[in-house]
Amino acid sequence: MDRSLVVPLVYATIALAWGGTWVAGKVVVAQVPPLEMSTLRFAIAAVVLFGIVAITRTPLVWARFRYVFLAAIFGVFGYNAMVFVGLTIAPASDGALITPTAIPVLTAVAATFIGEPLTRRKVLGLVLATVGSALVIAGGQAAVTAGLSVERLVGDVLFLGGAMCWAAYSVFGSVAMRDRSPIAFTALTVAIGAALLFPLGFLEHGFSDVPAWAPASWALVIFLALVATVLAFALYLWGVRRFGAGLSSLVGYLVPVAGVALSFLILGERPHPLQLVGGGVILAGVSVATLRRRAPQLEAAA
Repeated sequence: MDRSLVVPLVYATIALAWGGTWVAGKVVVAQVPPLEMSTLRFAIAAVVLFGIVAITRTPLVWARFRYVFLAAIFGVFGYNAMVFVGLTIAPASDGALITPTAIPVLTAVAATFIGEPLTRRKVLGLVLATVGSALVIAGGQAAVTAGLSVERLVGDVLFLGGAMCWAAYSVFGSVAMRDRSPIAFTALTVAIGAALLFPLGFLEHGFSDVPAWAPASWALVIFLALVATVLAFALYLWGVRRFGAGLSSLVGYLVPVAGVALSFLILGERPHPLQLVGGGVILAGVSVATLRRRAPQLEAAA
């Protein structure tokens, strides 16, 4: 197929999958406990990923395993605990505006811990992203007619915390993937993350409610496991290798657009104009902070 058709098709699919994660997550956490759901999502994804590893005879490699473990702690355990708990108390559109847009800037800054210089562009990008995030949060509060919504504020802060976790995941992942393939890295982090999330399920219902979950809830869990995790990651990593890191950066712009659009179309959520302005300011920060960066980043999948 012509590259001019493959590129937009691949990245549109990724954006819809990861943008759809916010809508699917918002719906499913209203039906089942978020931490139990996250555990089962990644357990299912891990089985599929290890199946791919076995079929392709991909070596897992145990060198620099501490970086794999740290990536799993931040990117699977921390990120999902924060984001899906946040979805229980804040709109999906808030998460779609705050988290995917803030990740590239935070990753660019966090990369200084593995030797990349902290440039003025990164600092300026971080300042812009911080201002933009504040505008998104302020816009969310302005949309509340009954005054200050503490729950929504906490949810938005959790979304921002999720972005910080994913930035750490990207940095540790870039080190871990010096020794192993992306599919091996993803399989290991997903499995470790599921194991770390498992005990938290006992703080909810201890998984005793799982047999009673409705088929619609299971369908959403399977979507999150197979489409938003396995398929989207496979396409993203394939795109990075096939088309380069420059085109992969488009995902950072497309995911929030897809997330907000799907939240409006499916959930009827209408972002406050100030939130859209804030999202634009964050994306401006992304452009500044990541300009001339050539190293690929792992985008947010939720």
